Amino acid sequence: MMNAKSKFWWPAICLAALFSAVGSGSVRQTQASGLLIADGGLGGVLEIKEQDVSVVINNGIAVTEIRQVFLNTEKRIVEALYTFPVPNGASVSNFSMIINGKEMIGEVVEKKRARQIYESYKAVKRDPGLLEQVDYKSFELRVFPIAAGAEQHIKITYYQQLDFDHDNATYVYPLATSTRAAVNEKTTGKFAMTLDVKSEIPITKLFSPSHENAFAITNHTPNYTRASLEIPQGDLSRDVVVAFDTERPHTGIDLIASKRSNEDGYFMLTMAAGKELKEYGAGMDYVFVVDISGSMENEGKLTLSRNVVKAFIGDLQKEDRFEVMTFNSAPQTHFQSLTPVTDEAKRTSGDFLLAQRAKGGTVLRPAVLTAYKYKDADRPLNVVILSDGMTENKEQAELLALIGKAPAGTRVFCIGVGNDVNRPLLKQLAEGAGGLAAFVSQQDDFMRQSQAFRRKLMRPVATNVNISFEGVEIYDVLPKTLPDLFYGSPLRMVGRYKKSGQIAIAVNAEVMGQPMVQNVKAQLPASEEANPEIERMWAFSQVQQHMDNLRRNGPSESTEGEIVRLCEGYSIVSEYASFIVLENDSEYKRWSIQQRNATRVQRDNTARKELQTQLERMREESLSAIGPKETKLVTTQVSRPDAPIASDSTRTSSQPQITSSAPSSPTDLNFISANSSSNHASSNRGGNTRSGGGGGAIDPITGLLAAGLAGAAAWANRRKKKQTGATNNIETRVATDA
Repeated sequence: MMNAKSKFWWPAICLAALFSAVGSGSVRQTQASGLLIADGGLGGVLEIKEQDVSVVINNGIAVTEIRQVFLNTEKRIVEALYTFPVPNGASVSNFSMIINGKEMIGEVVEKKRARQIYESYKAVKRDPGLLEQVDYKSFELRVFPIAAGAEQHIKITYYQQLDFDHDNATYVYPLATSTRAAVNEKTTGKFAMTLDVKSEIPITKLFSPSHENAFAITNHTPNYTRASLEIPQGDLSRDVVVAFDTERPHTGIDLIASKRSNEDGYFMLTMAAGKELKEYGAGMDYVFVVDISGSMENEGKLTLSRNVVKAFIGDLQKEDRFEVMTFNSAPQTHFQSLTPVTDEAKRTSGDFLLAQRAKGGTVLRPAVLTAYKYKDADRPLNVVILSDGMTENKEQAELLALIGKAPAGTRVFCIGVGNDVNRPLLKQLAEGAGGLAAFVSQQDDFMRQSQAFRRKLMRPVATNVNISFEGVEIYDVLPKTLPDLFYGSPLRMVGRYKKSGQIAIAVNAEVMGQPMVQNVKAQLPASEEANPEIERMWAFSQVQQHMDNLRRNGPSESTEGEIVRLCEGYSIVSEYASFIVLENDSEYKRWSIQQRNATRVQRDNTARKELQTQLERMREESLSAIGPKETKLVTTQVSRPDAPIASDSTRTSSQPQITSSAPSSPTDLNFISANSSSNHASSNRGGNTRSGGGGGAIDPITGLLAAGLAGAAAWANRRKKKQTGATNNIETRVATDA
């Protein structure tokens, strides 16, 4: 196994919230975000003169850097209020401003203290900046003062792990959200976005469901694709969604580490199960629970929910049964019982949902209790909740207690629609009942997303998963109890380790009731500076765990104090700690604020520059193939919008290919045999060494995991088929598939 160098930036988003109107005028809801508003009681709207977004996706980890230039068109000094929606699983890693020609990097301070410091500078009209997390879904950035006619430059960086489904990954740059009235939804200057996508598994296709024909896509190599978008006046009311398919499933185990030589290290382990898990042969039961409360009217969330349910039901099999239920303050069922999948049932369920109107409050508990009544002792039940999670705070603890008491054989799945959604609650609810949470942008292809979600439900999962370590002291591991492992949905662990050396990893689980035991070895390094973001990832997971406890158990001073300690120590924004930017280094000293983040940003930038240098070299090598050569002529292949990227065998050396993007459903790819040569474990793939094969070619770890999952599933299938009198021919085929 290898030491991994994967540069991923554990996100950091910033800013977004629902605000009351400033000055005179009525409040209305609009779909826009990333907007700067003159605040302070006097009103006025500032211009976003320019917005430049740079995204680097390296083996499924996305780093997003946003540079914006704001122009004060007022004839007075203003305080700027900037709003920005929170992406799924993101946390702020940096916030900086240009002050007197110098970039000043923000530091994280306890929230009330940060606000007090900010207000003290406003009184003397000096340059502070404040970035606060308002709640679970929104951040707010304040900048003061911006002089009359002046510009203000800011930079925000965040990183996040992408949602993978088997061989497809999706990146969303969120813009559509509810904000305040009378704001300009466009930049007056350009809106530009560049995405560099690097993957150890060859990329077969990159496309944008939201901006189908707006991206220029260049395939520099099978493992590196660049996509760029530039609009003279950028529309800030629509999400930007980009997805890419890879050549084969993301299957196996990855282990990535970060360690300074004189400190304890950090690690992230990712385990993913792919196509070796064959689909269930028997039917399943589904209860679709659709939120029709008043908040679902915003952003077209109810319409999106209808479309997702329609697509999901349209893909059910004849062996399945289903019910459709809506809820606001009380549940309302359609069939009153589970009904077989027929054309008539599909039609009437669609009509039932189409007749619903968004109104009333959100009371989820009665709907969940009603859904539990549909459990048949002989069949698995999937309760699929489509909601924005905007339930009352007092109900959240009751829900979390209820969700863990689901009847045996019942799983709860939550689909969050739009950006204005309580992601932490929906995720906690789903995982508490052995399910999954997914989040769908209005600009994404809902058919593609619903099909991908259903594939997860149709394959057996590895339950009762336990991963243990020997050889190196491991501590502070999260999650403490591992969730079930689903097809196409990675299971992730983060933790810390002492010293270094070879570590034995034991994976124990059940697949369809059959035991799976696998033992693999990896190396935890004595020093690894290429992945400093893992440190924040670990701390961010700790913070989220504490936030889960607060939702479950109510307020706790000790828990809130631990959140602040982690946030200040690792430069993480939360509902209890904020980023503040001061005018110069002396001001930080005056307030006794340690400049920890400035040090972290230097380490992060060093690692990023190494990756950027590598990508630049790959671009130069591929572009050198364009134009006449002394020995041969190399032509540029232009693909049709709906054509996949050419395979390795049809490409011309490292020549780039220019394509247009077009959405399509991901295609299941054949799983590569586990009998691949073991020399993968000692190879260096494109400068990134990795422990395991989840992000690369099949190697011993991947082969063992795949063989173990497939073997357990096949054995369970054979027993099941024998018990039901299946023919010997069918048994032979299942055994061969394994």
